[in-house]
Amino acid sequence: MPLSAAVISGVQNLVLYETRARYFLVGSNHAQTKHRVLKIDRTEPKDLAIIDDKHVYNQQEVRELLGRLDLGNRTKMSQKGSSGLSRAVSAYGIVGFVRFLEGYYIVLITKRRKMADIGGHSIYKIEDTNMIYIPNDSVRVTHPDEARYVRIFQNVDLSSNFYFSYSYDLSHSLQYNLTLLQRPCDPGTVEEVHTRSSRQQDSFDIFEDEGLPTQVFHGLQSEPYAKYVWNGKLLERVKDMVHPDWLMYIIHGFCGQSKLLIYGRPVHVTLIARRSSKFAGTRFLKRGANCEGDVANEVETEQIIHDASVMSFTAGSYSSYVQVRGSVPLYWSQDISTMMPKPPIRLDQADPYAHVAALHFDQMLQRFGSPIIILNLVKKREKRKHEKILSEELFPAVINLNQFLPPEHCIDYIAWDMARYTKSKLYNVLDRLSMIAENVVKRTGFFINRSDFFCHTLRPDERWGDLGGSLTSSGRVQTGVLRTNCVDCLDRTNTAQFMVGKCALAYQLYALGMIDKPKLQFDTDCVRLFEELYEDHGDTLSLQYGGSQLVHRVKTYRKIAPWTQHSKDIMQTLSRYYSNAFSDADRQDAINLFLQVYQPSESKPHLWELPTDFYLHQRNSMALAHDRRSYTYWWSEGILSYLPLPYDEVPCEENMKKVGVRRVNRYDESIDTYTEFFKPYELTSFDDTFCIAMTNSARELMPKTVGVDPSPFTVRKPEETGKSAVIGAKSSKEETVVQRKTAASAPPPPSEEQISSSSEDDSEDDRDDDGSVSQRSTPVKLLAESGESLRTQEDFLQQSMRETYGLNLAVFPAEEDMLIYERFAYLGQNQHKLERTEPSALENAINVVPVSCFATDSIYEVSSPQVDKDNREVFEGHVLTGLGQVRALCREDVLMYREYIKNRYM
Repeated sequence: MPLSAAVISGVQNLVLYETRARYFLVGSNHAQTKHRVLKIDRTEPKDLAIIDDKHVYNQQEVRELLGRLDLGNRTKMSQKGSSGLSRAVSAYGIVGFVRFLEGYYIVLITKRRKMADIGGHSIYKIEDTNMIYIPNDSVRVTHPDEARYVRIFQNVDLSSNFYFSYSYDLSHSLQYNLTLLQRPCDPGTVEEVHTRSSRQQDSFDIFEDEGLPTQVFHGLQSEPYAKYVWNGKLLERVKDMVHPDWLMYIIHGFCGQSKLLIYGRPVHVTLIARRSSKFAGTRFLKRGANCEGDVANEVETEQIIHDASVMSFTAGSYSSYVQVRGSVPLYWSQDISTMMPKPPIRLDQADPYAHVAALHFDQMLQRFGSPIIILNLVKKREKRKHEKILSEELFPAVINLNQFLPPEHCIDYIAWDMARYTKSKLYNVLDRLSMIAENVVKRTGFFINRSDFFCHTLRPDERWGDLGGSLTSSGRVQTGVLRTNCVDCLDRTNTAQFMVGKCALAYQLYALGMIDKPKLQFDTDCVRLFEELYEDHGDTLSLQYGGSQLVHRVKTYRKIAPWTQHSKDIMQTLSRYYSNAFSDADRQDAINLFLQVYQPSESKPHLWELPTDFYLHQRNSMALAHDRRSYTYWWSEGILSYLPLPYDEVPCEENMKKVGVRRVNRYDESIDTYTEFFKPYELTSFDDTFCIAMTNSARELMPKTVGVDPSPFTVRKPEETGKSAVIGAKSSKEETVVQRKTAASAPPPPSEEQISSSSEDDSEDDRDDDGSVSQRSTPVKLLAESGESLRTQEDFLQQSMRETYGLNLAVFPAEEDMLIYERFAYLGQNQHKLERTEPSALENAINVVPVSCFATDSIYEVSSPQVDKDNREVFEGHVLTGLGQVRALCREDVLMYREYIKNRYM
């Protein structure tokens, strides 16, 4: 069966050319070998007329085409003057096309920044966009409210946490993307697509008469998951009119990547958060769920761990774990007209049969499989009922739904009052969360694309045997998901998700063979790196939904946060209150307009005239549904038969219709990830190829002092970390003394005048100036004349070598080792006294056992290396070729040359 690979978009660099009658959008791949042209009519005042040129141009053809367009659009008056075809803007992708009350606009990505790399697939963040009006000024029909709609639309800052990729589907999880590559393809579909593509290109094979085989790959391109795509509506108008390479889908949320160095072995830790575009909005304006089961503030968080020393998806080791946060799936809201910090919670509609919850959990069963585990963190005991209202409604809804499900696939419900535990001095919040996380990860399992190591069989761990999920021939698959919620799904939820992610990270590293037990401790470099990544993730999501950063962090629940953190928490609370009271309404209007939930029309009220957007998000509020779902069989057809596996990842007929398959050559540019990432066809620099400024555990978290364990899994003291060592030197006299004691030499504690806010390098200079013992300036005497001097020398050697090399020498070097050192020292002293013509004198000076494979090998001469027969034949072949005498090519050379010709010229 042919191997499969993801299709790389053929449109990565765009140039928009302008004439009075048309826009010409020229898109090319990164190698500039294939070009496509999109023609946009500018004479239509309100309609979008696009023509996609099906022909694929090479570089010479597209230059000739642009030259003819330039010549044909020049007027008689300007033959010698300005060009008829002008270059308007360069871009990296199309966000979409949007229309308000006048004509259409095109939104282009003009700046991007690389944020992460997964298996050679680059993930970019949008840095800047350009919104261009398409119709010509001569046909433009102006409207007085057009400018206001443009301002509202641009309130969605596309340069803030929007991400895209040319070759990796960000709307799906890593488990889905890699499972898709292992899925068998339908031969009928493959042949049909291959035939159609061959007719379009009209290519021929110059080697077809030789009967040489060609290795065929299946290029796969799946439909994105619509819930997490934010420009789906903006591309809907042109989706069926243009080639799929023009369509680039973006997600909103968070993407961060850090490097964990395990004794020099790089392991990349990637965190991707996908925010749902359904029922999207701000904190108090979007609560609960809509009539279709979409909940507010729904975010899917995926942590990906992979060994960065191997890039390929097929040969590398990749692991992922997914969890979800989202508002309580009920009809509820909060009235913000009272200007209260905590408006009362109000249940809007009665739902005795849990219809909206059934729709929501049906989506989750279809995407994640079973079991679905709910971790409800809202308060249980309150003087005045507030959060408790939600728990009293959610628990009966889950009970009602579970009575119709098979017992092995029931929804698990865990209710835990996290706020009450935090206030108590008798309980440790994170210990309790750690127990919950352990049980959750054991039930759901995680994804990994490789089978167990043999060391897991030799040294089995009891927790590894109890791990859930589904075993496959190539590894493990996560079945089910944890769904965490509090009221806002911000502070408490982020801490709970961090603890679950920390537990899953331990199992992932154990599965990859990085640690010997699936357990990680706090205050290690690995957990600190992961905690920083999760705090950035939480701050970003909190800003998007709540208007401020996190108020309570992991350190707050560990009760080790500094006293300055309390003032920061107060400022974040005030910022969140201000945002919710004054700016959330404008942000909600911008989101509704960007997602095309509201589409302007002259026959409808304007967006700012609507008293509420409730009817925009509740489609059945204006008309009764024709097909009412069953209250007992509340799941979609076919889901139960595949549980616990997720229905979306099953190779059934319905899912295969969502995947486009085409037969391509192994070295075709559309699937060649190696060429796409390393770009061997152009001159590149390290700064361009490795441009991700990711956090490095060895550089930023490992202690700067020498002689410590470099393992990122070693528990450190708070003053031992790389960051706090520098910060502490600026703030505390005691920490400065500790820092000086751990440096290369150990002078007595300095006085207050000697303590400065300099770094460790400045401190070392101070110590050298003070006349302290320096390892660099003190000669090492190898032989001692007395026992007292011997002990002194031993103590000094042990201290200096321990600080320099991290070795604790319990005894003085052995006599045999000292003899070897003396021989080499003697050789160095006498190297200029020996003549080159007397090799025997060198042998008499020192008797060293030769370790080289050469017969003669010294500091003066070395015998010529022996060359085997195959290498001599290769060299002789190159010499004869230079003289014009070409030998007959073997079969391997013909195959290699054939692939080169096809990729370069066909």
